[in-house]
Amino acid sequence: MRRALRTILLRFLSLALVVVAVLALLTIVLGLTGISDRILTSMAEQTLQEVRRSLAMKIKDPEALREAIEAQREEIYRAYGLDKPWYVRMPQMMLRIAFFDLGRTRVIKGFTGSQLISEIILERLPNTILLITTAVAISAILGIWMGVKVASKPGTWLDRITSYLSAISYALPSWWTGIMFILVFGFYLRIFPLGGMYSTPPPEDPIQMLLDLLWHSVLPILTLVLVSVGGWIYGTRTIVLTTAQEDFVAAARMRGLPERIVRRRYILRVAAPPIITNLILGLAGSLGGSIMIETVFGWPGMGSLYYQAITSMEEGLIAALTYIYTLIYVVARFILEILYIALDPRIRI
Repeated sequence: MRRALRTILLRFLSLALVVVAVLALLTIVLGLTGISDRILTSMAEQTLQEVRRSLAMKIKDPEALREAIEAQREEIYRAYGLDKPWYVRMPQMMLRIAFFDLGRTRVIKGFTGSQLISEIILERLPNTILLITTAVAISAILGIWMGVKVASKPGTWLDRITSYLSAISYALPSWWTGIMFILVFGFYLRIFPLGGMYSTPPPEDPIQMLLDLLWHSVLPILTLVLVSVGGWIYGTRTIVLTTAQEDFVAAARMRGLPERIVRRRYILRVAAPPIITNLILGLAGSLGGSIMIETVFGWPGMGSLYYQAITSMEEGLIAALTYIYTLIYVVARFILEILYIALDPRIRI
């Protein structure tokens, strides 16, 4: 138990160093390109506007008001570190990115009209979890089940057909598949909506709103499942087949053990770590959002937010999203390390 805790602690420290390294690299890039200056200047000007409104209520003389504002400008700029080079204020900028203290957006607004970067991200994150994580979970369940099934019958017609279909699924572009689904099921057949998350206007009844949400999510989920399930099937099949050819599996069969016990104890247990790796990292990647799918279907999630931030040149929002993707990856890796220790005792040593 002590060795396992020590191993987990070491993994946590190494992943924490990854976060610090990413923060440092991101801060250096922002500093060298001048983006950090623009972000801090925008934040300083937003603070100055609030101070200007407060002073305008107290000082009625225009000249005195202008002098007071200029004095406040110098003080505010100094407080944000704009009187120093970017590499001097690098620790301060790293802390701002770490706590999403990057001010407000210029163009993009949240659902409630807020322009705070942290609030906009928190509004979009549940939508991505709902849509893309659901699709990844469905794809993983189908893919793992089919992969194990065809791996138990290598060389049969089921194995060959499934391999061909998996290759086709893996090769399908997600954006093209989404557009085809919209044309067929949304435009011609009119079975599903063309995009969005709710109808316009959305239903007021909670049950009707839930049904409307499910109706709008069918096409994007089907698209993501179709283009990703092939990779899950082929990857699981390859891992299981490779494990099934090991000597300890042949020895278990020679001992006369039932096939179901051989498959469960000697094949699936050994093949579980790489399969779980794909599952956890796939779920982590889904939280980052699929930029193409969310943009094609007009789904207000993290992926479409990243696209809007790039097209609108929202530097602070881009930096915050890049950092949160790193956090998602680090958390996923830490969960993987714990699961590895539970599944494979050799890692504890």
